[in-house]
Amino acid sequence: MPTNISIQASHITKRYGDKLALDDISFDVKKGELFGFIGPDGAGKTTLFRIITTLLLPDNGSLLVEGLDSDKDYVKLRKILGYMPGRFSLYQDLTVEENLRFFAGIFHTTPEANYELVKDIYSHIEPFKKRKAGKLSGGMKQKLALSCALIHKPEVLVLDEPTTGVDAVSRIEFWEMLDKLRMSGITIIVSTPYMDEASRCDRVALIQNGKIMSIDTPDAIRRNYGRALWAVKADDIYNLLTDLRLFKATRTAFPFGEHIHLSLTSDSVTPSEIASYLKDTGHRNVQITRIEPSIEDCFMEMMQKV
Repeated sequence: MPTNISIQASHITKRYGDKLALDDISFDVKKGELFGFIGPDGAGKTTLFRIITTLLLPDNGSLLVEGLDSDKDYVKLRKILGYMPGRFSLYQDLTVEENLRFFAGIFHTTPEANYELVKDIYSHIEPFKKRKAGKLSGGMKQKLALSCALIHKPEVLVLDEPTTGVDAVSRIEFWEMLDKLRMSGITIIVSTPYMDEASRCDRVALIQNGKIMSIDTPDAIRRNYGRALWAVKADDIYNLLTDLRLFKATRTAFPFGEHIHLSLTSDSVTPSEIASYLKDTGHRNVQITRIEPSIEDCFMEMMQKV
């Protein structure tokens, strides 16, 4: 295993009965990298993270974390991993402080020993350290869970959909915390269904139906979109989507908020041709703007090739 690689997965496959959850996936994560798995619910992210954290064994393939085999070396590996599962899993009848001390004690350390690592996160909830964890808001639970995952100073931090179900401000704060943690040299692997969070990662893997469709930097994925993309808006958004999908030059048309993102079979088709077609089908106040593709646009594009 190369010395600059933190996680090395080779041909990982996992089934649940007849369902193929992970389909022969391979990837590397560099030391100190913030690496994201981006995909919808059911894509295989949680199954993969449970394998990384030694909670599941793959049916086929191998996985090394900091040179340790996830099967043979699971006892050693658990000592260097920090894991924040998708569901809040701390003790809700213990206080904030009691949870932190409990998880520190599991790894034979104390909150004071590694306080410098968690202080930027824990300081947000320290005023409520006597409050029971079950009484915290979603954002505060998130910060406590991250503090508990970090309190033993892990080499690799595994975060399974950490921002799901929290408000937009807490999501932004959480990613700012990850940026600071990355500066300390911790390898961070995070999963999320939110495509907009991909831009916060050094590299991302786009995953769907247990298959990795692409691994690259967010900028490189967007550059590889490879065709013109248009944002189309009109008064009747529902019929606009229907009519655009019937347009002879349409390749894909997907709703994005109050716009339809439209790609065409030929870049020679002009905006005026699109506008003329929409006017003939009864649409009013049509606006057509050339846009740069987002990660979500790229994900939808790749789905057309699956």
